[in-house]
Amino acid sequence: MENLEAKRQVEIIRDRAETLVTPEDLYEKIKNSLETKRPLKVKLGVDPSAPDLHLGHVVVMKKLREFQELGHEIYFVIGDFTGMIGDPSGRSTTRRQLSAEEVRVNAETYREQATLILDPEKTHTVFNSTWLSPLNFAQIIQLGSKFTVARMLERDDFRKRYEGGLPIGVHEFLYPLAQAYDSVAIGADVELGGTDQTFNLLVGRAIQPEYGQKPQVCLTLPILVGLDGVQKMSKSLGNYVAVKDEPKDMFGKLMSIPDAQMGTYYRLVLTKSRSWVERLQNDLQSGKVHPMDAKMDLAFEIVKEFHDSAAAEEAKAEFLRVFREREIPIDIDEVFVQEGKEGSEIGLARLVCLTGLASSSSEARRLIKSGAVRVDGIRKDVESALVTLQDGMLLQVGKRRFCKVRVER
Repeated sequence: MENLEAKRQVEIIRDRAETLVTPEDLYEKIKNSLETKRPLKVKLGVDPSAPDLHLGHVVVMKKLREFQELGHEIYFVIGDFTGMIGDPSGRSTTRRQLSAEEVRVNAETYREQATLILDPEKTHTVFNSTWLSPLNFAQIIQLGSKFTVARMLERDDFRKRYEGGLPIGVHEFLYPLAQAYDSVAIGADVELGGTDQTFNLLVGRAIQPEYGQKPQVCLTLPILVGLDGVQKMSKSLGNYVAVKDEPKDMFGKLMSIPDAQMGTYYRLVLTKSRSWVERLQNDLQSGKVHPMDAKMDLAFEIVKEFHDSAAAEEAKAEFLRVFREREIPIDIDEVFVQEGKEGSEIGLARLVCLTGLASSSSEARRLIKSGAVRVDGIRKDVESALVTLQDGMLLQVGKRRFCKVRVER
């Protein structure tokens, strides 16, 4: 006999999902959960490869929140062990391995920021070093025996690197196996991830029966495109919005997304229904709604969610003042530069780096060359340009980033 509540939950869970392996398994798991009153164990693994969670992570974590609201248990697995291996997903080269200290610092940030989306009372935050670190070499060999090299090379990024003669580290083969063992350690019923994690999730589903467990359901969600409108949101690409960004920065960044991506952000980040997004897109095409207004509403709602209404109102007012009236912000960070005194010369690229408006000299030169850098309102586009240090000089990069330079007189 069909269980209507189980069917309802499957429909909610499938919304916004890219793939579900399999809908039938999910229905049976939920049906059994309802009959036995045992919540499903729903897993998300996140490697702390950068200090902050961003909106790309939010897409999957919003789905976890829905599982919580349906009465299931969330296991937020922080990959403090796998983070030191490095996820090869989508990589054309071997990923740099993180140090234990980098992973530790980032992991603490992830645990704190996850509570912005997940209900902490219904979330088990666990670290996979708990069960992976104690494994001895014999157990690792046994784990490796559960999966073949041929199946590993079915993975698109491995296959392309193998066929192109590019190196693949043996430790990279261990990564999906280690992540799969997380599912065994937890006894996961369902695992979530972005579409770039499909292979890793399926490895977990494949090896669980080898350990006497029923295979997990694998649910993937679309990858959120970053602010450039082309590549996936990533801190390393600089096209991200961090969940802990200041309200004005968050609002300004969101106003820079291409118009064509607005519907995706409404759908994946704000979880608007497909019909709601379709109505918005029709209104945009007909001219009933102006793209600028739709984007400001989007930015307002996201800032409100991660801060509050007052902060969103202030960020919107600041955006209108700076970008429509072309005025500089009221509150500008002041940065003291210790290299040189007032009246001395310094390379502009060096100054941009020292003030934190660029993360490297190469990025600073690229910004200058593209015409994104202004000194006291004057555009500078020569990479090797020298500037004379003046206490209080205004340095601007792009439309949103400003700082006032302080130097010794």
